[in-house]
Amino acid sequence: MHFPAVFLFFFVVEPRLTSIFVCLHDFFHARGSIFAIKLYITKKTKLYIGIVKQFQFEFSATDKLKSELDKINQWRKSRFTSSTVFSIYAENTEQEKIKAACEIIEREMPDALYLGCTTNGTITEGRLSDAPFVVTCTLCEYPSTQVCLLQYPLSESSALGVIDELKKELAKRPWVKAIELLATIRGMSMTPFCEACTDIDPNIQIFGGGAFNIDLNNDNACVFSKAGGYSEKGVAFLLIGGKDINIRTTHITGWKPLGKEFHVTKATGNILQELDGKPAYDAYYKYLNIPNNSDFFYNTLEFPFFYNHHGINILRAPTASNADGSLTMTSNIEEDVYARIAYGDPWTILNSIEDGGREIAEFQPEIIKVFSCAARRTFWGNDEISKETYPFQNIAHTSGFYTSGEFLRMNSELIQHNVTLVVVAFREGEVDESATFTMAPEKFSGKVSMINRLATFIDAATAELAEANKKLAMAAITDSLTQLYNRAEIQKRISSSLRECNEEGKKVALIMLDIDNFKMVNDTYGHKEGDSVILGLTETMKSVVTENAPEGSIGRWGGEEFMIVLPGFDSQAAAKIANQIRTTFAAISFPKARRKTTSIGVVEALRGESSDMVCVRVDSALYEAKNNGKNQVFIG
Repeated sequence: MHFPAVFLFFFVVEPRLTSIFVCLHDFFHARGSIFAIKLYITKKTKLYIGIVKQFQFEFSATDKLKSELDKINQWRKSRFTSSTVFSIYAENTEQEKIKAACEIIEREMPDALYLGCTTNGTITEGRLSDAPFVVTCTLCEYPSTQVCLLQYPLSESSALGVIDELKKELAKRPWVKAIELLATIRGMSMTPFCEACTDIDPNIQIFGGGAFNIDLNNDNACVFSKAGGYSEKGVAFLLIGGKDINIRTTHITGWKPLGKEFHVTKATGNILQELDGKPAYDAYYKYLNIPNNSDFFYNTLEFPFFYNHHGINILRAPTASNADGSLTMTSNIEEDVYARIAYGDPWTILNSIEDGGREIAEFQPEIIKVFSCAARRTFWGNDEISKETYPFQNIAHTSGFYTSGEFLRMNSELIQHNVTLVVVAFREGEVDESATFTMAPEKFSGKVSMINRLATFIDAATAELAEANKKLAMAAITDSLTQLYNRAEIQKRISSSLRECNEEGKKVALIMLDIDNFKMVNDTYGHKEGDSVILGLTETMKSVVTENAPEGSIGRWGGEEFMIVLPGFDSQAAAKIANQIRTTFAAISFPKARRKTTSIGVVEALRGESSDMVCVRVDSALYEAKNNGKNQVFIG
């Protein structure tokens, strides 16, 4: 974890401050340190210069680590610091090398904390590092800033117990404001783990990343810390807090949903079994021609699913395709949600980085940490991946790593993201109102324009096709004149309501209407006037049913006959609606036909009745209304 270190020096203000800044610049430039100067002038005319200090270094041998620690110790001896935390990132799981590095840190700086994990790559000073082993040391200045390390074994069976233990530790430490987590997550669903965090104090931010391997197809990974040592199945928590530490988080995707929308018709835990009733793998093969082989995970990283989860649009990438055509996901995916395959759009990413950077810049951070998905590195390639992280270096010192999954708490829910950039900004102390922080976005090459245009074309074409399909689907179930449901659809809705009546005991009523003496309208005034009368009754039925029974369905049964299905209604309540339709329609005066009336039959379905039986009964009720003089409602 990286958070700010501010060292205060006191100077009496002199007429010429320029020479002081020049000397300080030369001093730190000569030592090659990462630093930023903050200027405060108090009412007592003393100048306070705060220097944010963080050491980031790459090494391949333990003697170099010892040398770097000597430099840090020299710095600490001459400056005030409250806490020292090392973040260690390794691209492989060489246990002996990791243990050796940890032992050196413990020996040379016994008061320091350290934690780390294996990664798919490390970010230093905003750029992808080419070193296989990277260490970042952060020094905190404010005495109020506190940190604490915890580590536990982690598996699907132990996940809930781990969170219970975390909650107990948080209860002992009311100062905690944030939790960084590093975890080995490959091969397990983290959904129970995330859901168990929901009732943690909502003021506590949670963020972090899943340990990974430089080889995307290799599941071997580890976490380690001073609290628990080396673990291939574990989670390390860094608790951060204190009244002077301030933390801001955001997440950035830039991936756009493309192509058709899939209905998740079968899913169990983190196994996505079927989309639209077919094996989930078929979507990747049919639309992207991705074969089901050992490279499946690598090939699908750039094409995650996009769907809404807890009110937030998230991305979810599969980790494997199974023999039965199901997909193993890194987290549970619910049944009956709708998802689309997404693709990275560089220009959208650029805009998202700029928007997210502006928000972070306003916070005036001193340290920025990023947890970025390995899929983003795959998408950009090693030569261009830094274009989405280096802009943050223009705001503050930026470090982090490429993960197998990113975690960020949003609206009290801990969300496991994929193909996402989680950005965490830290600052000790208050915002400097007079300071300006800006972000210089990276420029993208010309090839991006072609990708963007193709993505936009696919998106627009898909939207047009979806709209056309929607219209076709509606045309298949609606009557062309009235736009009410046609007979086939209203029969289907009658059957559906009767199933609920028979299985759950829910009430359902049917209303059947017929326009009195309608044949005379057509014969005397023509079919155009007849259509006007039918449309007049249509609008009347829509208005009354929408107001009194919004769950009801209206259909054209044939010619001048109509059927209304009212779930949850008995015959008496349905008769009131029928009478309102009858009186409202009777008050309409048509240009030629003048006023027309309706005869209406009403029945309440009996438990055990078939749709044919109840339709015969409502038809008989309508016949009785006609037989008794028309323009009336008869309850059968």
